[in-house]
Amino acid sequence: MYKKLDENTIDLILENGISEFVEKGYGKAAMSNIAKRSGVSVGVIYKYFDDKSAFFMRCVDHSLELLDRVLSEAVGDAEDIRDCVGRLVHALIKNSREHDSYNAMYHEITSGGYGEFAAELAERIERRSAEIYRNVILQAQEKGIVKNDDDPGVLAFFFDNLLMMMQFSYSCDYYRERMKIFCGDAEHDDEAMEKIMIRFIEAALGVTEEKRIR
Repeated sequence: MYKKLDENTIDLILENGISEFVEKGYGKAAMSNIAKRSGVSVGVIYKYFDDKSAFFMRCVDHSLELLDRVLSEAVGDAEDIRDCVGRLVHALIKNSREHDSYNAMYHEITSGGYGEFAAELAERIERRSAEIYRNVILQAQEKGIVKNDDDPGVLAFFFDNLLMMMQFSYSCDYYRERMKIFCGDAEHDDEAMEKIMIRFIEAALGVTEEKRIR
């Protein structure tokens, strides 16, 4: 009879799973390594997850829980799109530094080595962000805050691309080096990077000059 795992131990197993998938990719990731890192047996892990693919998907969901909180807080508490963008950029930079493995896993997923999961992963990862960003932009267009009248779904797509690359730049080795080349010492100044990113996004969306975040 196996001992039931508490929530903290399950979280530890998932965190170690994320690290293993980031380091080795899905194909080479070993459940035995994850079990060893976590101080449990492989058999115990399989009492909670049907197989490796089910465990992988739960690791994805675990990493997405943080993004869900960021989105909920940014959109739910924001006064308007300006406040929403500010909250998002601030939170994503902060969380990218504190939870870089989550974004590194996201990068691994988008690199092409997870073709068999592509459709399901895109649905799980992108659907909620796409709907939220599109609705926020559409509402701002209708209120006249955003002057860019292009399709809100397309604007949301480009907006999300900027946020995605920003997160990679704080989380993945190659993109960190890339940011150093482009930004120099500025990459260490989160406050400055945050303000510049917000101004860039607002300019792209067509937020009128008098309504921009200073």
